[in-house]
Amino acid sequence: MTNKSFQEVVRSRQTNQEKVASFSADQEAPLSSQPILVTGATGKQGGATARALLTAGVPVRALVRDPGSERAKAVQALGAELVTGDLRDPASLAPALTGVRGVFSVQTPDINDLGGDSEWVQGRNLVDAARDAGVAQFVHTSVTGAGQHRDAPGWAEGRWTSMENYFGAKTAIQDRVREAGFAHWTLLKPGVFMENFVPGSFMFPRDVLATCVKPDTELALVAVDDIGVAAAAAFADPARFDRVELELASDRLTMTQIAEVLSRALGVELTAPNMTPEEAIAAGASPFAVPNDWQNEIGHPARPEFARALGIPLTSFADWARAHLTV
Repeated sequence: MTNKSFQEVVRSRQTNQEKVASFSADQEAPLSSQPILVTGATGKQGGATARALLTAGVPVRALVRDPGSERAKAVQALGAELVTGDLRDPASLAPALTGVRGVFSVQTPDINDLGGDSEWVQGRNLVDAARDAGVAQFVHTSVTGAGQHRDAPGWAEGRWTSMENYFGAKTAIQDRVREAGFAHWTLLKPGVFMENFVPGSFMFPRDVLATCVKPDTELALVAVDDIGVAAAAAFADPARFDRVELELASDRLTMTQIAEVLSRALGVELTAPNMTPEEAIAAGASPFAVPNDWQNEIGHPARPEFARALGIPLTSFADWARAHLTV
């Protein structure tokens, strides 16, 4: 699997020595006083993007369903403007898009209806509304491998029917972004969130790691904050990131290496499990997260060197664990 679009842009526009804009108090002024509309601002990826943009001095308009919620108020306290809207309601999006110069787009599947079309409908509504509003730049976050998945061994033969809706929705939204006619667009395709390894999360639900990912399977890991930094870099330089499709990983480690890092950070002995689905669920894993054949057999194309070639600073898993988990 290759990341051709990314590599072509890197060859034509970048050198490995170039750095993204610094998100510090002394950075250059933003391109415009017009805000960026951030969807999912009360969640992981949207929240990280809102923080990175606000730190860079870029105005943020956060699309929220309930401006009175504690999460929405927390985003507002950081300096974001709140606007009420719902990606499932196209009519609510036009007012939110008025006067913005860019959109950060994120949708997630409905875990209670993984075979449904909720993710696709929300993505389509946002892309179409942004296009109709004349928004100049669109940065969308998808998932590693989306669009390349059809090249996986066994796909054509029906080996991966359980993944068809998952990848299909994300690929369809990516295509919608490419075809919408935005002056500048970027696709971020992140790997497995490091935050999935916080104690109490679905991969670490109790006092053991609970997953069917094999001990020697290498995962493309990404710190959520790095997604925000990458998105903010794209908004800081729209031409440079135009049509970049970035397979985004902060680090790559096997489950055995992940267990070793977590053990050091938490001061407990953890081992990489070798579980059946039944054993993982009994250990506390969520049933929707248990099928891991894709990770074990196909893997993730995201690589840290892709982001480094654009000068995007990355967080190693060890550094992330020290910052978030050290007792």
